[in-house]
Amino acid sequence: MDKGWKGQLLRVDLTAGTCKTEALNEKWAKTYLGGRGLASKYLCEEISPEVDPMSPENKLIMATGPLTGTYGAANGRYMVITKSPLTGTIASSNSGGYFPSELKYAGFDMIIFEGKSAHPVYLQIRDGKAELIGAVHLWGKSTNETEDAILSEFHGDAKIACIGPAGEIGVHFSCIINDKHRAAGRSGVGMVMGSKNLKAVAVRGTGGVKVANPKAYRDAALEAYGMLKENPVTGEGLGALGTPVLLNIMNQSGGLPTRNAQTGTFEGAEAISGETLASSYLKRNKSCMGCIISCGRVTKLSDSRYEGDGEGPEYETLWAIGAACGISDLAAITKANYICNEAGMDTITAGSTIGCAMELFEKGLVSEEEIGMSLNFGDAENMVKLMEMTAKGEGFGKKIGLGSYRLADSYGVPELSMSVKKLEFPAYDARAVQGMGLEYATSNRGACHVRGYLISPEILGLPEKLDPAETEGKAGWLKIFQDFTAVVDSAGVCLFTTFGIGVPQFTKFCNAANGTSMSDEELLEAGDRIYNLERVFNLKAGIDPSQDKLPKRMIEEPLPDGPSKGEVCKLDQMLPDYYQVRGWGKDGIPTEEKLQSLGLA
Repeated sequence: MDKGWKGQLLRVDLTAGTCKTEALNEKWAKTYLGGRGLASKYLCEEISPEVDPMSPENKLIMATGPLTGTYGAANGRYMVITKSPLTGTIASSNSGGYFPSELKYAGFDMIIFEGKSAHPVYLQIRDGKAELIGAVHLWGKSTNETEDAILSEFHGDAKIACIGPAGEIGVHFSCIINDKHRAAGRSGVGMVMGSKNLKAVAVRGTGGVKVANPKAYRDAALEAYGMLKENPVTGEGLGALGTPVLLNIMNQSGGLPTRNAQTGTFEGAEAISGETLASSYLKRNKSCMGCIISCGRVTKLSDSRYEGDGEGPEYETLWAIGAACGISDLAAITKANYICNEAGMDTITAGSTIGCAMELFEKGLVSEEEIGMSLNFGDAENMVKLMEMTAKGEGFGKKIGLGSYRLADSYGVPELSMSVKKLEFPAYDARAVQGMGLEYATSNRGACHVRGYLISPEILGLPEKLDPAETEGKAGWLKIFQDFTAVVDSAGVCLFTTFGIGVPQFTKFCNAANGTSMSDEELLEAGDRIYNLERVFNLKAGIDPSQDKLPKRMIEEPLPDGPSKGEVCKLDQMLPDYYQVRGWGKDGIPTEEKLQSLGLA
């Protein structure tokens, strides 16, 4: 088993301080592919869904896919799987850069971390050999400082994934940063890593990745390259403007949630758009390992009030720290983005939670005295101050570090948290884009756009144009997108490739790399299996179907402006259809027949 998959995993017992190599479960690999699917299978087999996410009994898994590290379209991704401290659901956070491929080159498909170290450590891997190194001297350092310090110790060209101070102090939405600027961002995976006293993973690998059928793989890669180059999103838009290309598009559609989703359009959108970023702070674009799309934004502030450089902000960040907070100051947003990256915080939840706090302040539910400053929508200066306080766990920043649901609930108004299953929704208003409302409600990790990106057909018209205001048929579309996304995440490929290539191309890639002979239908069935596996975990964890819902604002408060003025999300019209197309009961629970058909009974 050395084609596509490397055939082995590394098990790190942090309590005992040991590192052991194990053979990868070949049957599971062929059934769940790798990455998100295979790591979720291991997690479900090895922990109780009822485990306390912050206990040593919870496990943290870093997993590549069989295509990670190959020369395909954009095959440089990995997943971090654990039980989320933010949501209580199964967490699966995705990141790119160079670290994922390096892990494969070092000889491992995944790393399973278990237990808790008695003191801070980091894991060092060199071509199949691993050891734990003391990291007391790294504790408290930013992600940039941590990477620089480890590289000076490593004496080699290592790739590094680490947490910042936010993960150490228990910010519920802390993330894991690799290659200084790429983030396994959502669900609080950095908080779990910090709870284990694990500061970083440093990897150097020179082994490469073999594929079973090199000619077939080369043919598949050439086909994919051509399709991605010809696609207007992957061939032009993302390369020119990165993900911020979406900001003006979503604002014009009336689906840009503004001021904690009180409206759907932002009058300051142009000032924080991809076009404005490109003409002000952008230095160059940047690719992850082997990617031809090159959507990364390398930026440098040239503002008298703020300084810094790095990557981003991405579209979701421009929205969360910008429109969601009523802020059109691009320099302040960029600075807050740098703060998040260096502290190791998810910018979506960070910005959304500050936006929620702004609404609490303007409604008189939290005082200036308690916050330590005024906090009106549009106050860029105090937003940056509060972001710094959150990163350090100081003052009111401690409450921001809990996420918007816990913040709003502490003041008796949980409905002011724009979240599902305690995960804040991203930059698409469910009242303007009906399919995304259904996606938020049914995503296994909470409100999420990268578990079934119906923005592609509903707004961008890919692979075909759907009416965003229509509800009929959205359940079927969403199931396909969710299952396909599970395949992409499990294969180790960037989701952006799906703008230009589809299931047939992924089937060719997987078969050529792994030596399998799956049909398109069997590949999608693997995605269905993964999605149901996650659903069952959540049910056992106490996340029942009553939580397949949206904030009251999305259901009861019509949009007051924009092209979708007067609209609410009609979730009640779509959810029963969704349960039916999934093969679940009317109660939203997978039937025994459905589980048996997928080998999950």
